[in-house]
Amino acid sequence: MERRKFLQNGTLAGISALALGGISNAAQAASANNASVAGKPFNMNYGPHDGMFKNSANGGNFLDQIKYMYDQGFRSIEDNGMLGRSPEEQSKIGELLNKLGMTMGVFVVDTGNNWKPSLATGKQEFKEAFIKTCKASLETAKRCNAKWATVVPGYFERTLPIGVQTAHVIDALRSGAEIFEPHGLIMVLEPLSDNPDLFLRTAEQSFEICKAVKSPSCKILYDIYHMQRNTGNLIPVMDWCWDEIAYIQIGDNPGRKEPGTGEINYKNIFKHLHNKGYKGVLGMEHGIAGKGKEGEDALIKAYREADSFI
Repeated sequence: MERRKFLQNGTLAGISALALGGISNAAQAASANNASVAGKPFNMNYGPHDGMFKNSANGGNFLDQIKYMYDQGFRSIEDNGMLGRSPEEQSKIGELLNKLGMTMGVFVVDTGNNWKPSLATGKQEFKEAFIKTCKASLETAKRCNAKWATVVPGYFERTLPIGVQTAHVIDALRSGAEIFEPHGLIMVLEPLSDNPDLFLRTAEQSFEICKAVKSPSCKILYDIYHMQRNTGNLIPVMDWCWDEIAYIQIGDNPGRKEPGTGEINYKNIFKHLHNKGYKGVLGMEHGIAGKGKEGEDALIKAYREADSFI
């Protein structure tokens, strides 16, 4: 082989080795970085719910899923159906959360029948059922270390003026607040977009009611999915109502799935909340776009991306 060709070949081989080595090193660094991020707590305090990681936790019960959530960096949960669990299961969940240093998010104060017994009617029987459920909720909250409980006033009573309905709702919520306040439990009013018959529709309406109830135990649950559907203008409305917001929930629109699957810029919203100093729970009240364990892995990846605003 000619000396020049030999040197050229040797140089090309060296460059190739360096290039491949560089690629290999970069790949190793990326892999190591992904591994270090995998169990790292998120910048914000996201709260998954039962069933969200049933495949990743080998189809395990809620306790197994909670352990898996912790391992992935989540530090809260929420459970709308907590009130319907047995006292024994509620206590086990509370004990595990306490052991892991995790926060219990909302459960629902549900009087049954999908909110049709409306507080807006002013009927005494509905108010009494609500008060009874509030009292029962105290024991549940103690067992699972809950600080927030979702309340939905129910449906419009279209035979009554809106002002009268609002007064009825305020009256009932004051009774609930009197029950919760001595125990530090906060009922969070959730305006919804599920159908136009629901009385509570916007954060501004909820803000007005909370100001009238005048209790630290009556605040707003700002569900970003519902508010995008009903009003949009998410960050300005959030700021207007800020001093009455105690809890926030997540869901992209359309579809009510994880961040990145719809039109909402969650990275900007999480950055805004972080800059405002929000330390509360961000409940993941949504479905999953994908299927099986792959879909659950993609959900975590979506949250890592939306949470990377720093």
